[in-house]
Amino acid sequence: MYLRLLPITLTLLLAGCDLEALLADPRVAQREADAKAIGSACRHGLRSIEDCYALNEKASKAAVFAGWKDMDQYMRDNKIEGIAPSGLKPPPPQEEIVTETKEEKTKPTAKASGKS
Repeated sequence: MYLRLLPITLTLLLAGCDLEALLADPRVAQREADAKAIGSACRHGLRSIEDCYALNEKASKAAVFAGWKDMDQYMRDNKIEGIAPSGLKPPPPQEEIVTETKEEKTKPTAKASGKS
């Protein structure tokens, strides 16, 4: 009697289960949560979504955008102003590359003239 009910019971129990969530790698979920947090932080830090993508190339763009969008809506709903990013080093200045022209290379240098 109980053996007949076992398959039916198991079927009903497993029908309510989210097997994909049970079998999923927790690192994937953590990376997605991190990417959403990055997007939220970028929005709160007044960064554009493009800058956020450029600064975090390894993060999932879809998750970064989802976090950015969620934070944008939250900030609008609660009238929160963003915070200007600080603590980042400005990009190093571009060094000028000085090249000599052909005229400068072929110009004779001033020599001391001596009479003999």
